Amino acid sequence: MSIETDILIIGCGIAGATAALRLSDDPTLRIAIVTREADPHESSTRYAQGGIVSRGKGDTAQLLVQDIEQAGAGLTNPSAAQLLAERGPRLVDSLLIKKLAVPFCTDASGGFERVLEGAHSVPRIVHAKDATGRVIEEQLIAALRGRPNIEWFTSWTAVDLMTAPHHSVDPLAVYGSIACHGAYLLNQETLEVHRALASATILATGGLGRIFRHTSNPIGARGDGLAMASRAGARIENAEYVQYHPTTLALPNAHNFLISEAVRGAGAKLLTPDGKPFMGRYAPKWGDLAPRDVVARAMHQEILDHGYPHMLLDLRPALDAREIEHSFPTIRQTCAHAGLDIACEPIPVVPAAHFACGGVLVDIAGHSSISGLYAVGEVSCTGVHGANRLASTSLLEGLVWGTQAAEDIATRFRPSEPKASSFHEWHDTGRGNADPVLVQRDVESVQNIMWHYVGLSRNRQRLDRAAHDLDSLWKETEGFYRSCRLDDSLIGLRNRVRCAWIVTQAARANRASRGTHWREDSSDVPA
Repeated sequence: MSIETDILIIGCGIAGATAALRLSDDPTLRIAIVTREADPHESSTRYAQGGIVSRGKGDTAQLLVQDIEQAGAGLTNPSAAQLLAERGPRLVDSLLIKKLAVPFCTDASGGFERVLEGAHSVPRIVHAKDATGRVIEEQLIAALRGRPNIEWFTSWTAVDLMTAPHHSVDPLAVYGSIACHGAYLLNQETLEVHRALASATILATGGLGRIFRHTSNPIGARGDGLAMASRAGARIENAEYVQYHPTTLALPNAHNFLISEAVRGAGAKLLTPDGKPFMGRYAPKWGDLAPRDVVARAMHQEILDHGYPHMLLDLRPALDAREIEHSFPTIRQTCAHAGLDIACEPIPVVPAAHFACGGVLVDIAGHSSISGLYAVGEVSCTGVHGANRLASTSLLEGLVWGTQAAEDIATRFRPSEPKASSFHEWHDTGRGNADPVLVQRDVESVQNIMWHYVGLSRNRQRLDRAAHDLDSLWKETEGFYRSCRLDDSLIGLRNRVRCAWIVTQAARANRASRGTHWREDSSDVPA
């Protein structure tokens, strides 16, 4: 079986869904959406709690640019930040509010409530209590469901991008530049791999947090898109800048549940386990509302220096039980299930890997270095985030670049000339299933390597050890990949190892501390 479409979109969080919605306005375009989950709502967007940047009272695009650049530690792409600051709030208003009617919270006057988060100059974050991403995703998917020119492929896993010359049957294709013509897709039910041919392919696969032992990310955030793009030869930038969220729930079986930045924005205070504030010593200017990398490193240092199992986040001085229930019902309910009443006691928290600031390098239109391949959302590197992401800009980036990519594709669209017969069929050389115990153990090995050696604080010895261990894992994984029958778990392991290697090599090459990339042995030598 071969699938032929005009636009292939891999992933369906806010970035992929926004692109699909915009492209489907043209009823002549055929669009295929591929998700490895059975439920297309399941994405990183679904778990985004805090909110999305809009335009606050007395706010300007230039003020937002300044906040983005300050958080980005001197590595923000100015043109990308300007685009986000100018177009982003307009899209929140025109698409999310007016077209999709996303039910953001309102204030006493009936206007949208705008809250303050870390490193923002003014309150400008609109939110749907503490479930903003889930509410946005529900509205997007509902809108897409009504589009007849969209075909859904749920429980299908992208194996690799289909590119010329690599997969071309024409031996003379080696003299041309790299071009993407779709992807190879695994049907999880039949375990058959099919060619999916497209004029344009959009990667919207999310992040890579699951290569780390502790992460706020959902299970699917294993770096699939980044790994596929890397194997195809796409340019990858800023991969060493992985942001840690400072506050994830540190309770048994809580799985590092995210405690939103908005909790500190509402007045919650960070404390040591014996109840003492500490952020004033690390960030006198911002205190508890410092950028995430500053807060996460401060917490990490306190934990290392004093042997604390965790830090505390105390909402009680700021909000009473009724206000907590109104503003943070999801967080309160999750903590209650873990045996904690956040209206009566502080929340134990630890930092965890949260967001990849780098990724597949793209331009203002979301186009990568490979012809026909776009990347939007967390899998991409637009340059907006620089070395550290400003709070609540991730959903906005997905919204903006999903729209940018769709508009660029709509303008440039030409029906694909190559047919499926122009590319090799997938040949599965596996003779049996991969042992699930071995696959899971290798996944855990990747996560432990990255957590201990390529985590919040790095140095040459740890990074060299990580590179050595990952080289061995790479060889073993490629052996699995070529000798065992392909399934989703094996694809995920292979992609995790690839992404871990990419992040580690970028961190080794960059000897200067900046933003989320903190080298204990920092050098003044330019990265």
